[in-house]
Amino acid sequence: METEQELEWAEAQNMVFLSEDLVATAKQQLLFLAEVDRNRCLYDGPVLHRANYRYKYCWLPLLAKHAESHVTQDPFVVPLDCEWIWHCHRLNPVRYKTDCMELYGRILGDRNVVSSTQGTSKEESEKLWETMYPSEPYELDLNNDSMQNFAENFLEAKQSSTDYDLISAVKRQTTFFYQVSRPYWNDDTFLEGAVARYKGFLHLIKRNRERHVSCFCVPTYDIDLIWHSHQLHPVSYCNDLVAIMGTILEHNDMDSDRTKGQKLDAGFSETTTQWEETFGSRYWKAGAMYSGSPPSPITVDKYKIDAIHKISAPSNKTNQNVIQLPQKMLVQVMLEIVDVRNLPLGHTGKLLVSFNKKQEDVLFNTKKQLCISSESQGKQVAVFQCESNGELVLELISRPSFNFRGVRPAKVLGKTSINLGDLQDVASKLPKEKWLDLTSTVNWSKPIGIRIGLSLTPPVSAPYELHFVSMYPFKGSYFSFLLPRKFQQTKCWTNVVDEAGNEIIHIQKGNLSNEKTKSSINKEVIGRTASGETHLLAELKGTMWSMMNSDWMLQIKKTSAEDHKRVFELTGTRKVIIFPGRKLEYGTRYYRNEKGNCFMTAVEFSGTHPYGKAVALMDLANGFLEIKEEWLVLPALLSAFVLSNNFPDFSNETEKANGTNA
Repeated sequence: METEQELEWAEAQNMVFLSEDLVATAKQQLLFLAEVDRNRCLYDGPVLHRANYRYKYCWLPLLAKHAESHVTQDPFVVPLDCEWIWHCHRLNPVRYKTDCMELYGRILGDRNVVSSTQGTSKEESEKLWETMYPSEPYELDLNNDSMQNFAENFLEAKQSSTDYDLISAVKRQTTFFYQVSRPYWNDDTFLEGAVARYKGFLHLIKRNRERHVSCFCVPTYDIDLIWHSHQLHPVSYCNDLVAIMGTILEHNDMDSDRTKGQKLDAGFSETTTQWEETFGSRYWKAGAMYSGSPPSPITVDKYKIDAIHKISAPSNKTNQNVIQLPQKMLVQVMLEIVDVRNLPLGHTGKLLVSFNKKQEDVLFNTKKQLCISSESQGKQVAVFQCESNGELVLELISRPSFNFRGVRPAKVLGKTSINLGDLQDVASKLPKEKWLDLTSTVNWSKPIGIRIGLSLTPPVSAPYELHFVSMYPFKGSYFSFLLPRKFQQTKCWTNVVDEAGNEIIHIQKGNLSNEKTKSSINKEVIGRTASGETHLLAELKGTMWSMMNSDWMLQIKKTSAEDHKRVFELTGTRKVIIFPGRKLEYGTRYYRNEKGNCFMTAVEFSGTHPYGKAVALMDLANGFLEIKEEWLVLPALLSAFVLSNNFPDFSNETEKANGTNA
């Protein structure tokens, strides 16, 4: 940064908030949003409408009474449905203040009030609620969307409340959690950087007002999370913003059209330019940019679990005894080539930078290129994932402006490298700006340098990628029996390798002793480890496959009595449903060499993920697996092998038991 820009940043960081620790508030907000997302009836429909009435006619009057006389000694615990509406109301801080002042004469704050996800003792809160509203339950049964017995008309007639359209306010916030739900959002370093950037964002708006510059400033999602966290302390937020810029800052969430040239897009572009001119650093941040629309939900109601039985934590013991896979950590990287200096005199042509990992990186094993940022070319920012360690090698390349025959080829002017591990903490907190001198075989008068902008997310576990390498291709799936019968009965070892090509295990249809009949051969899966040990990994028992000494069971299920569409249920320490096709976030990604409908998605259902969490993708046509969880590696591998090899006995016997035909 230049001195003037450094002073601007330092002034922004000198802001003092009366609010509580915004990092802690952000973490609590993420917990709360996750709980709301587990109860999506609060996003729309009768439950949302009832929650809206309960908030306006029960919670706000009760909060006003509590704030006035502190009627409980313990912190007051707000019911989940009311808290959700309250959350969205406070995200319009100007309107929230106006409503509170008109109805109660003061801003209703959050002092001595705790979230429904924090409250360990709700007895006093429940007693106070029942005293004021004996006919309305303190906690709403979110599994029952009936409005019956709700004294809506009585409450409306008895008191007035805000006419702010809270239903629309809620619907505008329903996609926010998806944008901030990646694991690294709970990282302290990441959130500390977000607080610093939020201060910079407020400082930018303050400068615009001082200079009478009109700009619709658009936050990145890390800034927006902290902005939300600040607004959740409404009294402190109002006082802070009046002290900082003389007025309460609006939080405008009305615009959602991201089309190029529209208000949101134009505002973000202008905010980016102002930020970089004011502070001399990149506005974008890895992991904090728009992640696209949330994936389409799974619509099979049968597998939305209403009551989850407590199950033991998953054990990796069986996996460790049979296969061993090292855990790799990945980061998302954003890289921009900002400027170049000390070019040779008389240089002509286009400049670009190629970059790749110096060490073998199974997540990023290609070479990419970036143009140098300029007014004519526009800005190019590379976004990619790679392993969290190792060096990123950059080469500055000069390419002729016109690629006619006989014109000199592209020339490497110099190269340099960046150690990602050394920059991990710094670049996870804030985008890193740095000049790098290049080494070259030519002795230039001055070393050529490039200025880079680099940002990394905190590292998270990378998915496991496995491949089947077999004598015969996996041409079929459970949909049809395409392999010739002689292939189905041939005993052929299938090698399972990881993304680097290392052999993990060999698996085969058959029998450990090779003394049973042919019909029995097709009812077992044998595994041979790299050390030569042989294990019986799975066997067909009746209408289901027993895996790993009955730790896991695989069976066919119909989605409904009327629907002949089938899925597979994999149960053990977790409940996993294997659906045909690409589901959830796998449905938003493009896969090369996609052939027909040979993909299957493994989705975990639990109390934490009642609507499903995609935990593995199976490409049955190409024998490829992407598995996100270590506990699922061996069960998913065996399930994919069974489905790819068709095992007629499994399908036929199960269909007979279910009363269906193939």
